[in-house]
Formats: sequence, C-alpha cells, structure tokens
Amino acid sequence: MGNPENQAGNAESSQDAIPAESTAFEERRKLRIKGFISLLRDPGLDNRWKAAEALGVEGDASAVQPLIDALKDPYVDVQWLAAKSLGQLGDTRAIEPLIEALKSEDKWLRTGAAWGLGKLQNSRAIGPLIPLLKDKKKLVRKTAAWALGSIGDDRAGAALNETLSDEEGEVRDAAQKALDAIKNEKARKNPDAVSHS
Repeated sequence: MGNPENQAGNAESSQDAIPAESTAFEERRKLRIKGFISLLRDPGLDNRWKAAEALGVEGDASAVQPLIDALKDPYVDVQWLAAKSLGQLGDTRAIEPLIEALKSEDKWLRTGAAWGLGKLQNSRAIGPLIPLLKDKKKLVRKTAAWALGSIGDDRAGAALNETLSDEEGEVRDAAQKALDAIKNEKARKNPDAVSHS
C-alpha cells in the first residue's frame, strides 16, 4: 500500500507540477503568438497570410492592433484574413477599422470585414453593413446578410426583407436566415412581446 505520508507528498508534488506545466504551456503560447505577430511584417506573402489566419485561432488580445495594421497590407490575401481573425478575437477595438474596411474596392476585404463584424455582433455595424446588401458581388451580399442576422437587431429587418428578392438564391437564403435569427433574438429578449404580436 505504501506510506500515507509518501502518498501525500507525491500528491503535493504532482499538484506543484501542474502549475509549472501550465506556466510552461502559457509561455510557449505567448512565444508562438509573438512569432505570428512578427510574421505579419515578413517579406513573404505566404508567411503573412498564414500568420493573419493563425492569430484568430490563437485568440490573444495582443494580436488585435497588429491585425488592425494588417488590414492595410499590400495584399488582400492578408487583409481579409486579418479582418476575419479580428472578428474571432471579439475585441471592440476592431469595430471601427472593420467598418472602414467595408469601403474597400476589393470584394475579399469587404467580405472579410463583414464576416468579422458579424462575429463581433456590435450594433454599430448595422448602418455600415446594410448598403452591402446591394453590393455588386454575391459573396459580399450573402456575408452582409449573415452578419446582420448574427448581430440580431431588427433595425436591419426592412433591408433584409428587400434582399429576399435578390437575384441570387444563396443571398435570398442568407437574408431569410438572418430575418429568422433576428426574430429569434427578439423572442429571446422579450418573449411576452412576441407571444402577443
């Protein structure tokens, strides 16, 4: 069976090891994030876009400003992935830069910015997203509809209703799903109002 004192000692030492392992893991994670942040300024395009994508997965607030800066990268491959990663990080500092990115001439950055704003779910994005429902590119319209549904504010309802007559079925479907999401959000916040309407 062994000595109870030894068992207690072993339990204590294994508990001490857990924080040490977790500290080591956290240190490795921080080094990895620093590495990705420095890769955002790498001359190689492949390294920059991979870093922009990876920083969204890592989920660390220290990446927010470097990703905001990456929205101005010379290549849209990096810009739109930076926009998506900013949405994944969920930091409100990204809202205004992403709203600004909606004005880009490139459909990929408009799409990434709309997706990022949908993930952030902040009502400040509603007004800037609505015009994208009439964008010339189907993917932008579809993503804008999804983003408005994700935000879940019925101020987007009229514009989404108009989008139900879009020429593209995928965009119409996204608008319908967005309207359903808004209705569900309204019901969640105020169940009495919905049951009496």
